[in-house]
Amino acid sequence: MRRKIQRSMCLVAFLALLISGILTVAAVYQQTVMNKTAELRQEAEYIQAAVDIAGEEYLNVMDNVQKSTRLTLVGQDGTVLYDSVQDDTTLENHKNRKEIKGAMENGRGEAVRTSDTLGQKTFYYAIRLQDGTVLRASQTIDNVLPTIRKLLPYIIGIFLLMVAGAYLLAKWQTKRLIDPINHLDLEHPLENDVYEELTPLLQGIDVQNREKEKAAEMRKEFSANVSHELKTPLTSISGYAEIMKNGLVRPEDMKGFSERIYNEASRLITLVEDIIKISKLDEKSIELEKQEVDLYLLVREICTRLAPQAEKKSIRFEVSGEHVSYNGIRQILDEMIYNLCENAVKYNVKGGKVSVWTGNTLEGPKVIVEDTGIGIPEEEKERVFERFYRVDKSHSRENGGTGLGLSIVKHGALLHDAKIQISSNLGKGTKIELIFGGDSRKETDSENDR
Repeated sequence: MRRKIQRSMCLVAFLALLISGILTVAAVYQQTVMNKTAELRQEAEYIQAAVDIAGEEYLNVMDNVQKSTRLTLVGQDGTVLYDSVQDDTTLENHKNRKEIKGAMENGRGEAVRTSDTLGQKTFYYAIRLQDGTVLRASQTIDNVLPTIRKLLPYIIGIFLLMVAGAYLLAKWQTKRLIDPINHLDLEHPLENDVYEELTPLLQGIDVQNREKEKAAEMRKEFSANVSHELKTPLTSISGYAEIMKNGLVRPEDMKGFSERIYNEASRLITLVEDIIKISKLDEKSIELEKQEVDLYLLVREICTRLAPQAEKKSIRFEVSGEHVSYNGIRQILDEMIYNLCENAVKYNVKGGKVSVWTGNTLEGPKVIVEDTGIGIPEEEKERVFERFYRVDKSHSRENGGTGLGLSIVKHGALLHDAKIQISSNLGKGTKIELIFGGDSRKETDSENDR
């Protein structure tokens, strides 16, 4: 970056100096030409006054003195009467020359052209005298270029010095500009006192840092929770197995001990499976394709699977709403709705009710799961989707589960760009809504079932 900025600054300086040099040479050339023409006009007017006073004899005197200026005297008919450079008898008639015509008509005339006699670009200035003849003075302009060529080494030298100075200045300025960026404290980005143009970038880095810290804290907490959750069933399995190994279990109690080992192993398998699901959802490594899923039929299927679990607590399922299709990953949608319905059973009171509604709304396809259970305290609503978080910790082992159900729901919702809304009254029940947005919805026939 430093070299790129330095090269850019040097290139800009070089081009600026080069253009300035060219324009300066052009301006010097133009100004020199203007000065020469102005001097020639003044000189011609002096000679005019002298010729008017002394006559043509003055020209013969000037012929011996004036060498840089060519003087020509032209008669009223255009005949050359005198020329300081060439024999007047050999010169053609000048009546049609631009400067001569201008002088005869207006008293003064001028022109710039290549001289037939000298073969050089020449400025001509003509003045009409009192007797009607025309006095013309001329000087070559091409002799300005040698003057410029003499100055060119000095101009080039100054140009090279300025380029060198511009390079050193660009190098110093680039270092001055880049150093604050090279010394940014990315651990505390908002504490850097640098260019205001970097503020949005630093704010973005600060947000990323906070997100990384939060993610690191979550990973740390997740690891601790996983260790604890895995350790509990493993300890139980190890304890029961050790007792059985040492022959301390009576034959009639063997079935009970085996059942406890089986339950703990099943709980351990479920926990591992849920952890794998969460990891895949975190990494967005789900490779299943999306398909049209009838949410109403899916809800009925899930409630049928949960019916035995509900019967143990005398809980009644109520399914209502309409058929509505959503283009999503069926397995993930099943997991999401299953976990919501299972929690509604687990944390319900004996003889309670679980109501599930599906349908199409202005917001999109929606699934609502409502129970008459223990409810969620207001201060804990934001935490129920955290991994391993349980509202009723005292009965968590009785209810089973891994504490990852709602976390799976949250990740599944993110995967499907869905929203989750939760409302709950402590001791009265909880209502959770899944709202699927986008154009993936499709209405089907309406139906109610109780």
